[in-house]
Amino acid sequence: MVTATETYLRQIDMLCDARRQQIRDLPDRLVIRGKTYYVSNAGDDSNDGLTPDTAWKTLEKVSTAALSVGDGVLFRRGDLFRGKVITCAGVSYGAYGTGEKPKFYGWNRGLDDPALWTLTDAEHHIWKWGEKILDPGTLVFNHGEAHSVKLIPSYIGGRFVCRNDEAKLFDMRCEMVRDLDIYWHFEDTLTTAPSKGQNFPIPVVNEESLGDLYLRCDRGNPAEVFGSIEAATKRPMFVVGSKPDVRIDNLCLKYIGHHAITAGGGCVRGLHVSGCEIGWIGGTIQHYAGTDPNYPEGGRGTVTRFGNGIEIYGGCDGYTVEDCYIYQCYDAGITHQMTTGGKKITMTDVLYQNNLIEYCVYSIEYFLEMNNGDTESYMDGIEMCGNILRYSGYGWGQQRHNTHTPAHIKGWSYTNKASNYTVHDNIFDRAAYRMLHLVAESDASCPVMHDNTYIQYAGGRIGQYGGNEIAEPENLVFDDRAEEKITEVFGDKNAKVYIIR
Repeated sequence: MVTATETYLRQIDMLCDARRQQIRDLPDRLVIRGKTYYVSNAGDDSNDGLTPDTAWKTLEKVSTAALSVGDGVLFRRGDLFRGKVITCAGVSYGAYGTGEKPKFYGWNRGLDDPALWTLTDAEHHIWKWGEKILDPGTLVFNHGEAHSVKLIPSYIGGRFVCRNDEAKLFDMRCEMVRDLDIYWHFEDTLTTAPSKGQNFPIPVVNEESLGDLYLRCDRGNPAEVFGSIEAATKRPMFVVGSKPDVRIDNLCLKYIGHHAITAGGGCVRGLHVSGCEIGWIGGTIQHYAGTDPNYPEGGRGTVTRFGNGIEIYGGCDGYTVEDCYIYQCYDAGITHQMTTGGKKITMTDVLYQNNLIEYCVYSIEYFLEMNNGDTESYMDGIEMCGNILRYSGYGWGQQRHNTHTPAHIKGWSYTNKASNYTVHDNIFDRAAYRMLHLVAESDASCPVMHDNTYIQYAGGRIGQYGGNEIAEPENLVFDDRAEEKITEVFGDKNAKVYIIR
């Protein structure tokens, strides 16, 4: 084991700077065998879309067009598109032209018009946005210069109460104590069914739920303080569903409160994501419920938030994410996951390679929770290699309640039945909690590891590795015996281990 010097850490920073720029500068590599359709801010949806001069204009047109297997949709570089894309089976989505990757932002507009902000409480510096808006996971100011912390009350017994004190009614004037705190108010639609055994209605928050946004801004009108304000609202960007053979290449997806790319249902075959920049993702309300898994003690509070960069929830085959730069995700940068509910689910031929992922709660997440009598589900052919995974748990998503969960690779402690699973030639660079959480019911389902690099603070955590059928594996401390532990417990015999003292 080697002490990580300032010189070495600067070299790692330089390596990441170069890799980040390399991904941003990647050439367009799609091979389109069918028709090619073009989309630009200068286009018109009444055009045929078949040439740059007759391009379409909107994502709605792309989502409703009758595309065929083998077709491609190319977006003009340097342009900005808002909304979401419903993909088609066998269709590729990429870029054309010169300049920066085409940008896709989640909400309909930026929140940078001073005329649409009204001061509603001068004493507490609380401003209200003048238009109804979908649930925002956060606000991002000047493209990452600052961001909001979101206040979410519980909803119990027909009233909003403070999340940490159910006996106390929620009053935003008392709770918004920090500059740039936000609160989104919505209670228009309530369920009629009990919530996880607790017999009271709860708000239904979905893509049609428009509410009121409040922002504390101590320095004045937010749009006069900041030149750019983007809301990461509850809307996915690329919706794949279970459509096979979708490819997404060389796009920039940002400020999205849902998943940036979401797939699932049945078995998703052939999803390939490459060369993309994906940042500032998630944080919106997934659902209200009678219990709150994000509250450390459990059983109190009623809100679950979510948001991954690229997610498959369900079975998959031939799923690849490569050469992407992913950062600032509320949950995971990349994930495949499923709770089987008694059904047979298979996850096969999954490859995550050569990605740079930083400031996410989980750089990579996976799990296969086999329940309700399911014994047949499995993962096979899972490979994670050549990735640089940095600063898990240090991003904006760590405003969550469960601060003890971050990891570079997060497998939780489910059955996770797997074969031909390898993790090699990655750099794991600093984690706020575990570096790795690689647990399964059986030791045989944990990955074979080799040639990885570990950089962590003295006294931090290496994490967990091994089967939990008898007992949960120990959460190992990163100390002067870290290299020995990584070799003996994780089996990474060619590991390079650096300790920051």
